[in-house]
Amino acid sequence: MKKILLVDDDHAALDLMRRYLENLGFSVIFTDNGSEALFLVRDSKPDLIVADVVLPGLDGLGLCKAIKCRAETAAVPIIIISGRKIGDDDIVAGYEKGADDYLTKPFSFSVLAAKINVVLKRYETFHAGNEKIAKLGMVINPSDRTVTIGGGIVGLTRKEFDLLTALITGEGHLLSVIYLLETVWGYNPADYNDPHTVRVHVSSLRKKLGPEIGGHIISVLGHGYKFE
Repeated sequence: MKKILLVDDDHAALDLMRRYLENLGFSVIFTDNGSEALFLVRDSKPDLIVADVVLPGLDGLGLCKAIKCRAETAAVPIIIISGRKIGDDDIVAGYEKGADDYLTKPFSFSVLAAKINVVLKRYETFHAGNEKIAKLGMVINPSDRTVTIGGGIVGLTRKEFDLLTALITGEGHLLSVIYLLETVWGYNPADYNDPHTVRVHVSSLRKKLGPEIGGHIISVLGHGYKFE
């Protein structure tokens, strides 16, 4: 049974989400503030966290950053929920702090459950073995999932690392948005095929890699991306 941590200061919404997820067979723990959520993550070891952006004290993005900065909790996936319209800059900021997905209120519980199930899927493995990949002064190390440029570590999220790995291993080949959503995110294209998810990750990845390397990630309008 998968354990979900819900963090929301709207007690009515929190109770509705809890009951819905419990009816689906999830074990649910919950709190209404970010500070207590940090203790629950450490002590209760949830499989996934759903956290509102607006929380008293430590907000959702601060909670996300704190969780991802700790080695013992960094692997816990997080879905951020927001009560306002989210722009590209907001999404990129969240992904940079380690968020795995977003939901904007109001949302249906079926969509929440679908996103939880997708995020819980194991990340696609792109390498057989742990051989390092060197390209353009960049070194990708699958064994510890790190990327270095000029000896310095580039702080990539898990999705950014998987996206970069997919592009590098498919160098010179056009990877469609549908392919990337299936392989990097584990989405079923029949249920979710929004190119926005890929676009904001590519944008963030380019910025982190810098223009000399990030510029090799080419957008092919209406089709997908390739590394060349």
